[in-house]
Amino acid sequence: MIVTNQITLPAIDTSACISPKVLLIDEVDVFLSEKFYGGIYTPSVYLKDPSIKALLDSIWKNKTLNTLTSVKALPAYKACKTKYSNWIFLFDEAIKDMIAALQSFQSSTYIVQNDKIVYVEGESIVDNVVRGYDTIWAYYHENEKGFISQISLETNVGIVINCGTFSYAEMPHDFVYIAGVTGTLKTLAKSETEILKRVYSIHKTTFMSSVFGSSNRTYNPTTDVRVVKESEYFMEIRGEIQIVCNASRAILVFFESEEKLIAFYNSSELSSIKQDVQIIMEKVNVKERELFIKRAAIVGSVTLLTRTFGRGTDFMCRNQQLLLNGGIHVLQTFFSAELSEEYQIMGRGARQGDRGSYRMILLDKDLEWVLGSMWKEELPKISSTTLYEALNKARSARYESKCGAKDLNIEQCKCDHKASKDFMAALSARNMNVVKNFLSEQNKGANIINVSSRTVLLMDATGSMSTLLSAAKETVCTMFERASTVLKEKGLPNDAFQMQFVVYRDYDCKEDGILQSSSWETKPGNLRSFMEKISAKGGGDYEEAIEIGLWHALQQNEQPDGISQIILIGDAPAKDKPAITRDRQDNGGEAYWSKTKFITPTHYKQEVKKLKAKNIPVHSFYLAAGAKRNFEEIASETLGRCESLKIQSSQGAELLTHFVTEEVLRKTAGDEGNAAVELYRKKYVRTTFTS
Repeated sequence: MIVTNQITLPAIDTSACISPKVLLIDEVDVFLSEKFYGGIYTPSVYLKDPSIKALLDSIWKNKTLNTLTSVKALPAYKACKTKYSNWIFLFDEAIKDMIAALQSFQSSTYIVQNDKIVYVEGESIVDNVVRGYDTIWAYYHENEKGFISQISLETNVGIVINCGTFSYAEMPHDFVYIAGVTGTLKTLAKSETEILKRVYSIHKTTFMSSVFGSSNRTYNPTTDVRVVKESEYFMEIRGEIQIVCNASRAILVFFESEEKLIAFYNSSELSSIKQDVQIIMEKVNVKERELFIKRAAIVGSVTLLTRTFGRGTDFMCRNQQLLLNGGIHVLQTFFSAELSEEYQIMGRGARQGDRGSYRMILLDKDLEWVLGSMWKEELPKISSTTLYEALNKARSARYESKCGAKDLNIEQCKCDHKASKDFMAALSARNMNVVKNFLSEQNKGANIINVSSRTVLLMDATGSMSTLLSAAKETVCTMFERASTVLKEKGLPNDAFQMQFVVYRDYDCKEDGILQSSSWETKPGNLRSFMEKISAKGGGDYEEAIEIGLWHALQQNEQPDGISQIILIGDAPAKDKPAITRDRQDNGGEAYWSKTKFITPTHYKQEVKKLKAKNIPVHSFYLAAGAKRNFEEIASETLGRCESLKIQSSQGAELLTHFVTEEVLRKTAGDEGNAAVELYRKKYVRTTFTS
């Protein structure tokens, strides 16, 4: 329609009767996971055409053009206006985003690999992600430097047209009846069962006993869950493999990630039997994978797998000798964030009444996500017989707090979901006025004229911070919506603020992981998309690389628009100088770091001194008492605000929303800042907060 510059669509027959729909859910815990319940689907169109490429070329070559009017004078724009006359309003909004991105695209962390712009997502590097015009200008920038070919540039640039936001949580409401089957109904968290009842009116559940009778699995959580130090970790896994092989059985070893699996596979501990070990990962082709799955259930078989294959993969044991010897042994080498995943992995053995066994061998520092930044102090307090009970209790508490954050986001997405459905209905009804208005609103460009504040939200993303990262993702749209509402009520421009999300970790995450940053955004959806790809990892030695985050913020201040403030959130203090020297040495040495953008070691006090000199306040919110003194120091030196943020509480997501939105309003509203905050509190805060 847009490509052909049509303004009308052919009529379609709408007289057919649409039957009521029934939704069948397989594995309800998967539906209730972050990917679906709380997740969104944002379809978009990537317009590519020689005339569009010429427009992008012209804007890139004329980077000083900073208004829509100046771009409209370009011959390339006039050519697009002629070709896409009915839809040029979408081009106008896109140009605003292009101009804004020209100033900030280098702020977004990316990598050039295999002639493409790629991004780090969790443990992986992905090449199919487009972060708006930041990615497009990155292609131009790297092409200019000779790192991206002309063919790749022409293939990967265009104009992005957003076509709606659909909430997975809202989709089931389109069905008249919902039913499903799952093997993990008993493992659902309390909040999940409440969601089924409250949101979807699912009140009836039926538990059916297995036709194969009671389980023949050998597993005792008081004795079969162990935590070991890093120096012992691979040795313990190797020892478990040896015991199982000596018993003429088969073993499935599940790892948290491909990276950790490969590290064990290439370790000296496994070297003596490496040639006899098979690997099942996402990268293994389907035919090989099917063969390996069959081989996994024979005597003496050793199979290493990523967690993905802990669900829905059937390792059928038809070898009678193997069953007589005890069946398949399942070893899990990480602690699952969700009980349902643990239950599924456990279920890869002892299937259909067969014999089997299950154990966990856990790496102590990997438990930071569940025990918090003080895990080194907490772990010795837990006895071996109560270890699993303590971990499970902590896991449940964290999961409940995440569910609270989801509710905020889902509520926020309801309006967008309804508007997107109305857009689809308008397309079917050929109501072009509604279609054009919707697309115009969905693709509203950045405010490139009046930006009064720019805030860096700087977050710790090491192992213990999964709850914070989840809350930030779920609440960012609410932050923007509330701030916009208050500014509008105060008679101020409601889109005059920008935010950049930045996460810092520790030196063990190397250059690509120690710091990740979004572009500068006026659109919360883009920040949410950025956070969806961020995972909690690294750290382990308590103090974190806050100095790297502060250094990055100062680099951002060198941009023409500078920065207004930093909001720092974490649960551990900054490193001292000896720790920085040690960690850089232990993770590649200066020979490695000298080839990165972090070539010169720095310290948080150096960066705080620079921030103070530039009158940039750092508002610090600490999640654990151990970070309090350091965070108070940073805030005090820069005249910022410092408070405790109880992110694990049921109100954690709301508290995060309040703290961030209040400081954004205080800066954006200028002289009206305090009044704007008071209005915000009156509208949204149930409890009194002090600043």
